[in-house]
Amino acid sequence: MAMLKVTDLNVYYGSIHAVKGVSFEVNQGEIVTLIGANGAGKSTTLNTVAGLLKPRTGGIEFEGESLVGVPAHKMVTKGIALCPEGRRVFQDLTVRENLEMGAFTRTDAESAEMRKVVYERFPRLKERRNQRAGTLSGGEQQMLAMGRALMSKPKLMMLDEPSMGLAPILVQEIFDIIKAVNEMGTTVLLVEQNASMALSIADRGYVLETGRVVKTGTGAELLVDDDVRKAYLGG
Repeated sequence: MAMLKVTDLNVYYGSIHAVKGVSFEVNQGEIVTLIGANGAGKSTTLNTVAGLLKPRTGGIEFEGESLVGVPAHKMVTKGIALCPEGRRVFQDLTVRENLEMGAFTRTDAESAEMRKVVYERFPRLKERRNQRAGTLSGGEQQMLAMGRALMSKPKLMMLDEPSMGLAPILVQEIFDIIKAVNEMGTTVLLVEQNASMALSIADRGYVLETGRVVKTGTGAELLVDDDVRKAYLGG
């Protein structure tokens, strides 16, 4: 059974039909990516799964239980963490305080244990643990947002455009970390405009165009698909 199953999802912004009958699945242990141009409906789909937007129609199931109507703040208790677009760290709090905000559903002992894991995975955050988040570089803020999402020990981690605005060398680092997080046992749903990087680490991908899924396949298949290459990979 799929860990996350989205069926015939329709989402509107006012009268604009942003997501049109989207269906996809994420199995336990996978990295699945949604790729497509700006405005294709990727982030809207992710935010709907996360409970930030309400679908007009369609189903969202996590471990066999419907998520439709579940408020966003309850998702963490179900084992879902969202790392939002634009990072959205708490600028005036320290790195450590930001991480603790991610563990609000956990005991102090669990929080301390996860903080240790996050510091091992992100040594730079350990070095800067007493610094205000607003003083970090863009790449470090992205690491902090990912670390904060990990603090809740999620079963499913959803990432919205993690490479946006980062220098190429940092993009590689962020994708290496996503792979490492997945190897730790966390299932990953990734929305990303950098299609070649996303597909290179993904088990499977779904291509969205104007709110619809137009193609699906393994990451490797989509990387060599002519249509995908022409549209998204500069080939």
